[in-house]
Amino acid sequence: MQGRKDFTPRLFYELSLDRLVPTDNFYRKVNQDLDLHFLYKTTQKYYGSEGQQSIDPVFFFKILLVGYLNNINSDRALLRYCSNCLDVRLFLGYDLNEELPWHSTISRTRQLFGEEVFLSLFQTVLKMCVNKGMVRGKRQAVDSAFIKANASMDSLVEKDVLEDASAYVNELEENSEYKVTTERKKLVE
Repeated sequence: MQGRKDFTPRLFYELSLDRLVPTDNFYRKVNQDLDLHFLYKTTQKYYGSEGQQSIDPVFFFKILLVGYLNNINSDRALLRYCSNCLDVRLFLGYDLNEELPWHSTISRTRQLFGEEVFLSLFQTVLKMCVNKGMVRGKRQAVDSAFIKANASMDSLVEKDVLEDASAYVNELEENSEYKVTTERKKLVE
């Protein structure tokens, strides 16, 4: 007899994000082994003492680490990915009922630090990951297109993760809508 699964969402659920993510999950391990609290002191001078509270700098660098590890170079795509992944939500400290910040907040925070400071701090975070054995010191890319390649295996080069961080930051800036909006405003003026 053919079965049929009907789905009717429940109005209320009793569950916890902590129970939904396996104990041996990669992001759980990263969270346990990576202490990013130094970022509070390092970035403190970039924030004022009045006004609305900004996003947590530890969260900011964690979300960009997720983007780097998953090769996501757009703030919109990164937030879409993070909002759909239970393990990433747990890593970032955002429960199921909490909305993640807007993509423009991520772009503006990157602008707040400036490229040099941001890149330096991001490389420090990546170096911590490499030192803890969470990330290999080299980055590999795989192309999934099934076409015959006209390339020599000798031409393949592994990229150093810390050098590659600079390229990743450039990709983020290129895809940042905040930058595009700012440039448009300058053209209008």
